[in-house]
Amino acid sequence: MPVELTREVAIKVFKTMVTIRNFELTVSSLYSKGKIPGFPHLSIGQEAVAAGVCAALLPEDYVTSSHRGHGHAIAKGVDIRALMAELFGKSTGTNKGLGGTMHITAIDCGLLGCNGIAGGGIPHAVGAAFSAKIRGSAQVAVAFFGEGAASQGVFSESLNIAALWKVPVVFVCENNQYAVTTPLHIESALPDIHVRAAGYGIPSSATDGMDAIAVYEVTMDAVKKARRGEGPSLLEFKTYRFSGHFVGQIESYRTKSEVEQWAARDPIKLFKKKVLSLGLMTEMECEKIEEQAKRAIESAAEFAETAPYPEKEALTRFCYKS
Repeated sequence: MPVELTREVAIKVFKTMVTIRNFELTVSSLYSKGKIPGFPHLSIGQEAVAAGVCAALLPEDYVTSSHRGHGHAIAKGVDIRALMAELFGKSTGTNKGLGGTMHITAIDCGLLGCNGIAGGGIPHAVGAAFSAKIRGSAQVAVAFFGEGAASQGVFSESLNIAALWKVPVVFVCENNQYAVTTPLHIESALPDIHVRAAGYGIPSSATDGMDAIAVYEVTMDAVKKARRGEGPSLLEFKTYRFSGHFVGQIESYRTKSEVEQWAARDPIKLFKKKVLSLGLMTEMECEKIEEQAKRAIESAAEFAETAPYPEKEALTRFCYKS
């Protein structure tokens, strides 16, 4: 049964996408000025996946992320001020400044963690889903990962045990065409990731990851199945990152024309055009949301820049030993 896109969901998805876009552009600028350490991996161009998927979830549902997790964090409801502060390494960050760009965690929002290890979050989502099943909580877990991570052994292991135990998990593959600099056709014998689910009896699909409405609809269907106790699904969203693998990467592995072709299908512009044509939002409302998002990110950056760094005692305060 088709999922109806309501005005409420349309506004939420649009706000999420423009917030992610402004956040990532600001992070890129701040990094180039030497204010943010590490190597931020931006999701500019992939906003429709994070926004569409998380719009289908409840606040109590779980999400595990990858090294490219800012968008997932924002879409799951993580406070952008705390998120920005974490990237700065400040004590007011989500992880008190000790995690940084690739290790963001916000348990109160259901974000069980971003992960610098390719595919590292996939089994965590299976574990969270198993916990939900045992507790009878009706919660669902979503594992975000890239197509490169699908070549890790843990991907197959996780699909197998999730199917075996019939846990409420949705595997979300953000196929942005490149694993760092390696195109999918060199990495994989098959051009599609979702077909691998058939080997485990898991339903799957491939969807345009630049279309937030399509992302929302297919995710909602998978989430409903999971809540009904029908087990896992694998959703592949074909998308594209407009920037490099990380900020400042030399992009000699792809052509300018290729990037321009994908950029012509900017997910935010596509969504805005669609909701305006459906009468779900007005041009004035869109402009207001865009301006609010811009101001919110500017405020978050100011908050992060002026926040204090962790005390040196924090280096050992959160360490554990047996």
